Amino acid sequence: MISSLELRHIIETAFLPTHCVCIVDSSNSLVIQLINPTTEKEELTVTGIDPRSLASSRDIARFVAEVKEEMRARAQLPDKLYRRA
Repeated sequence: MISSLELRHIIETAFLPTHCVCIVDSSNSLVIQLINPTTEKEELTVTGIDPRSLASSRDIARFVAEVKEEMRARAQLPDKLYRRA
């Protein structure tokens, strides 16, 4: 299994140039905050991620791809229809 510190580093660098803050909360779940580097506004927060579900490079790549797709989908919707996190 990948250590929490290494997993955080991998996830945070996977979202560059978007600023990503990855923390482990009190329930040992990951919380990921994605912040637009230009506007410094939070784009998305993902909570409740079980680190055990990210045990391989494929798991991590799939997770990152899903979150990036969610960010693209949110960016295409007008603010009136969808409130960004």
